[in-house]
Amino acid sequence: MEVRIGRGISRGMLPLLALHTFTEYYRSNTKPPVTAALIAANTVIYLRPSFLRHLIPPIDEVLFNSHLILKNKDLKRFFLSAFYHLGEPHLVFNMISLLWKGIHLESSIGSLQFASMIASLLALSQSINLVLSKSLFVFFDYDRYYYEYAAGFSGVLFAMKIVLNSQSDDYTNVYGVLIPSRYAAWAELILIQMFVPNVSFLGHLSGILAGLVYLRFRRNFSGSNPLNSIVRGFNSVLNWPVKFFRDLFGFRRERITGRGTVGRTGRNAAQVAADWRCQACTYDNSGLMNVCEMCGTSRVGGGGSSDEMNRRDYYDSDGLSLDELRRRRIERFGR
Repeated sequence: MEVRIGRGISRGMLPLLALHTFTEYYRSNTKPPVTAALIAANTVIYLRPSFLRHLIPPIDEVLFNSHLILKNKDLKRFFLSAFYHLGEPHLVFNMISLLWKGIHLESSIGSLQFASMIASLLALSQSINLVLSKSLFVFFDYDRYYYEYAAGFSGVLFAMKIVLNSQSDDYTNVYGVLIPSRYAAWAELILIQMFVPNVSFLGHLSGILAGLVYLRFRRNFSGSNPLNSIVRGFNSVLNWPVKFFRDLFGFRRERITGRGTVGRTGRNAAQVAADWRCQACTYDNSGLMNVCEMCGTSRVGGGGSSDEMNRRDYYDSDGLSLDELRRRRIERFGR
């Protein structure tokens, strides 16, 4: 849940989070890496170990506050506030929810698409929160949400719930109330606001609206996801040195078919002496064969007298006639 500042901090719940995370990953058939990375990032940011304190700003510098974000153009508050939590119960509750939703979504759409979705939902939920709080302040002179401090990953979690249940016809139990799954996020929004103090209603509502906007854009957007293209390009840049050295030293993959390979390079001397390449189709045949296994062309330059070569043209090394060899080859490759 997204919590306004002022919650107390408890201790001793992080081992429960670690145990629950390990158990769920052990039981899961897939091990989604993006979900694991998000849980690890939120936990490390909450713990803020001493050797990372120069990289992780203190929480009072990143709490979401619409007034400060607009006044100072503070993108640090805009993006980082979602990864900060105000206590162990706050962190553990959100991470357990992220674990369950992340495993289902990432396993179904893939890690790359899931990472793109999380980035989109984060930007959308924070933007909608900013617009709604500013609108309430300007048009209705209601400044509670405009000056409110908040933190937590729950805006993204509510958006994930919308995406996860968008096509579901099942029913789910929300705090003892059985309702259609597609409306579960709305019911949870109301019930949490009623029974849990100091939660940010606007933060949760913004998450729900972000999920709906994301689904609408995904339905209307027919092209490829731009973030996917960026990630693929980044991977290509990282793989370029490996590909360069592999090509430089001749480490090429071999395409294998039957008992030989097509276009194989980089063989050692023993392989060259034992195997021979058909001049007609470039198929690499075993040294035991005198007729190309792929096209039936006779071996050339294999040595021996002309009578011996004529005999080799008609019989292979196993004593089969060329016609019989071709018949068997057709039967094998025609299956």
